[in-house]
Amino acid sequence: MHRRRFALLAAAYLALGTGAHAAQPGADEAMQRIADAAIQPMMADNDVPGVAVGITVSGKQFVFSYGVADKATGRKVTASTVFEIGSLSKTFTATLGADALVEGKLSLADPASNYLPALRGSALDRVTLLELATFTAGGLPLQFPDAVTNDSQMLAYFTGWKGDFSPGAQRLYSNPSIGLFGYLAAKSLGASFNDLMQHEIVGGLGLRHTFLKVPPAEMGNYAFGYTKDNRPIRVAPGVFDAEAYGIKSTVGDMLRFVDANMGAVPVDPTLGRAIAATHVAYYQVGPLLQGMGWEQVRYPTTLDSLLAANSSDMAYQPHPATALASGTAPTDVLLNKTGSTNGFGAYAAFLPGQKLGVVILANKNVPIPARVKAAYAILSALPH
Repeated sequence: MHRRRFALLAAAYLALGTGAHAAQPGADEAMQRIADAAIQPMMADNDVPGVAVGITVSGKQFVFSYGVADKATGRKVTASTVFEIGSLSKTFTATLGADALVEGKLSLADPASNYLPALRGSALDRVTLLELATFTAGGLPLQFPDAVTNDSQMLAYFTGWKGDFSPGAQRLYSNPSIGLFGYLAAKSLGASFNDLMQHEIVGGLGLRHTFLKVPPAEMGNYAFGYTKDNRPIRVAPGVFDAEAYGIKSTVGDMLRFVDANMGAVPVDPTLGRAIAATHVAYYQVGPLLQGMGWEQVRYPTTLDSLLAANSSDMAYQPHPATALASGTAPTDVLLNKTGSTNGFGAYAAFLPGQKLGVVILANKNVPIPARVKAAYAILSALPH
């Protein structure tokens, strides 16, 4: 991996600063009105304790905070509040896998068994890394069975798994699928996933408040999530939690991640090529273009199409996947990803062709349609 990223990105990050700033006089107020109009109704309708929202316009970032991070103490949400981002973590996992791809450590056409010989002779022996990364492995489920709690049980599950479909035929959203992709990508790089993610991807992008495990010094900024009945909760450890849903971050860091995906901040060239690789679309699944981590819809899009691409049906049911021409990277698209844990809800969406993006982080698992509608309203109100 490229250790030189640290000096380069650290200098760039310090030069850019970490706070929101306005593109022109009055822009903060205008952006505040746009954010308020979308976020305040979402919070009221869903009894959300706290939200941080970030907007980026051609690299100019605006951050707005609402409500509380901890109901017991009344601690306010600020730009420094750390939220669980749930399955938005998958876009980071995809970036790590793409980094291994760019460095020649793996091929997406390789079978999983090339990197984990114990899979030889199993149904996963003929499943490729690309199919794992795009949820087209043949029917791996959304979650591991409850009995799978450690690596040996994970391996036993995978070697005994039979599959319901031919690889590449159906998309079924799956934590074990992309989790295994991240696990194997780390094996190809010869280090642990957690170390590679924290030091090479998070560190390489200059994300100073993004963690797999929140350190003691940041625990005072870590929000409590809240269940439907308003009990405080934080995510519990599990097999492939880091790979599938384990990242915690601030709205500012997530805006920087979005800007890095749009080429609005400097990154190491190798890491930049890895980010670009996560924008390639490999399968058409109804209104959805499935890449590694990020999901796409063609833009301009209607709200109905965006909601359909992020629907419960798309998350829980298998859908026919039509392979796209190799290396397809549409330019007129909206890239997005939702993320949820039991107490948090996140959403990021951006238009790379127009350098516009929005990040919503909430300390309640807000229904996905409400998040999508709020983000769509914000993006639609921005200068195009």
